[in-house]
Amino acid sequence: MLTSLMEGLLCCLTTKSANVVVPVETSEPADGYEFVEVKPGRVLRVRHVIPDRPVVEEPTAQGGSVSCKRKITVYRNGQLFIENLGEAASAKRKNGENGKTDDNNAAEVEPADCANCSTPVSVPEARSDAITAGNNGASETGVRVRSPAAEQTDQLQQPRMRRRKPKRTVVIDCERKISACKETHPDVALFFVHGVGGSLDIWGSQLDFFSRLGYEVIAPDLAGHGASSAPQIAAAYTFYALAEDVRLIFKRYARKRNILIGHSYGVSFCTFLAHEYPEQIHKMVMINGGGPTALEPSLCSIFNLPTCVLHCLSPLLAWSFLKAGFARQGAKEKQLLKESNAFNVSSFVLRAMMSGQYWPEGDEVYHAELTVPTLLVHGMHDKFVPVEEDQRMAEILLMAFLKLLEDGSHMIMMECPEVVNTLLHEFFLWEPASSPAPKKESKTRPETAKAPADNAKASSEPVKARPATARQTSSNVGTEENPHSKAKN
Repeated sequence: MLTSLMEGLLCCLTTKSANVVVPVETSEPADGYEFVEVKPGRVLRVRHVIPDRPVVEEPTAQGGSVSCKRKITVYRNGQLFIENLGEAASAKRKNGENGKTDDNNAAEVEPADCANCSTPVSVPEARSDAITAGNNGASETGVRVRSPAAEQTDQLQQPRMRRRKPKRTVVIDCERKISACKETHPDVALFFVHGVGGSLDIWGSQLDFFSRLGYEVIAPDLAGHGASSAPQIAAAYTFYALAEDVRLIFKRYARKRNILIGHSYGVSFCTFLAHEYPEQIHKMVMINGGGPTALEPSLCSIFNLPTCVLHCLSPLLAWSFLKAGFARQGAKEKQLLKESNAFNVSSFVLRAMMSGQYWPEGDEVYHAELTVPTLLVHGMHDKFVPVEEDQRMAEILLMAFLKLLEDGSHMIMMECPEVVNTLLHEFFLWEPASSPAPKKESKTRPETAKAPADNAKASSEPVKARPATARQTSSNVGTEENPHSKAKN
């Protein structure tokens, strides 16, 4: 603590950085680690493990197919309206009542601004297959008879509805094939992306677990973290600069089917890749990533202080991170932070990272356009990310599965590695049930229909013809049971 205060005071007096911005020394063996130069002078450390797989045949199962048909409408007041369209709704939307495309249909009705309304009015967000806005309260019109005075009073109280052109409309119509990703499949790769202050070492349990199973794993150190190079300009740590680094790493190691696993700030980079390469991203995992909001640095953050002041406060920041990042603060958690090289970055890098989180495109519409199956893992003791944000993310995404863990906090993959590894592995092996093929009509049905008629003509008594008809139908079709046999039993 005293050393940090002296270095910070010297920094303020000499107006020079107290931190030497160089890659952090690592004692890890060089086996399995690579240094990739994404740009001239910008080198990232990457852990890349290709296990020895037995030669197996390609999987014959094609997996399940998921059809995505949804319409996202954004109004000028910021309201979001999502429709999951079915077959009939999609056809009706494409072909209007007059056979033409109707862009301003009933789903785009927005309540008018009403200053005298007692309750706020908003366009409801729905995820059903058939949605028609503006028909609330109209289902019981033919049931109740009300006086004209009461109807006039209700009209004065209810907000006025008027048709307004939306600010933006996005229509998604695609079909994804989702299959299980097993360790024996050579076309599967797992990408792990850490957040602010972390390193690839925080994924130590996950990298060892899945590499032993036979998966190919890739985990980079972001710029200024771990053993990667740390440029001395703040522009090197903006969201777009880091996202470009992650994109180049992805293009270098990507396979046919890729799974992204992100933590905290790293979730934003995974979302960026899933939006840029939807055909190559097979599945995605978000661990304590937060809500679907556009990133913007806070003006009242402690990280806006000068670098020398942050260096003086570095012991306090490390203690705060330990308190908020772990559900329990003991010797085990401190040892995990030390071994995983977490929160061991310079004050300059930390300040530049927090000030460069500007990503206005990553709003709710951006996330709602994703069609990648996503697993959201949230630790209930997390003090950085509220659970409401992950719940909102699960509502916005098309195929999202939210899992809440009671015993974990923000660094849940380090606190509960066995539970997290099991969740991730089950999600990798998951595939949707394939829809059954439509049943074809049996060719014996016309003959079956003729047989009762012939029996009825041959027999003079209609009562004797009924058992024969039942037996003939059950023997030919095989789907109806004989009621007389039930009575006997």
